[in-house]
Amino acid sequence: MNDKKHDGDLTIAAISGSLRSGSYNTASLMALRELAPAGVMLDVLTLHDIELFDADVEAQGWPEHVKALRERVSRADGLVIATPEYNYGITGVLKNALDWLSRPTGEGPIVGLPATIIGASSSAVGTARAQSQLRDVFFYNAIPLLPTSEVLISRAADKFDSDGRLTHEPTRLFLGKMLDQFLPWVRQHARTAAR
Repeated sequence: MNDKKHDGDLTIAAISGSLRSGSYNTASLMALRELAPAGVMLDVLTLHDIELFDADVEAQGWPEHVKALRERVSRADGLVIATPEYNYGITGVLKNALDWLSRPTGEGPIVGLPATIIGASSSAVGTARAQSQLRDVFFYNAIPLLPTSEVLISRAADKFDSDGRLTHEPTRLFLGKMLDQFLPWVRQHARTAAR
């Protein structure tokens, strides 16, 4: 855990669960970064180079890209995950990254890190099922999840322009309100013990 005093700047690790170059989820995190107030830095992370989790590899030491991901999340005060939904669940690449970030059990960099979930999808129901599955992973890792806000960006193709910018103003406002709730949540649930 980090030992920042949390009375000033915050760093939020913002992980996209999609590898697609035109990902609505990555674009949602970019929009969230634009909406963040002064003193709040969203570190947008993608998972392109993360090796498959293997306990034998873990026993030999963290692979280079895994180590870099873990270090960036370790420096964060909070976590936002933007998840797509594949086959009624989270993506394999996201689950794989969370497996690496949860190790060793009870001590990984996501353990106890205050978090929230967003998700964007072309479907009418957004990413509700994937977010439900992600909540189980959060529960296992004692992650304090913002309880009052559920961000399900449905019919995403109508809300982003061809450059990936979120142009749907009601969605931008909703993201901003979620951020207004999340930042005090991060401060309230700040990790105080040194890792």
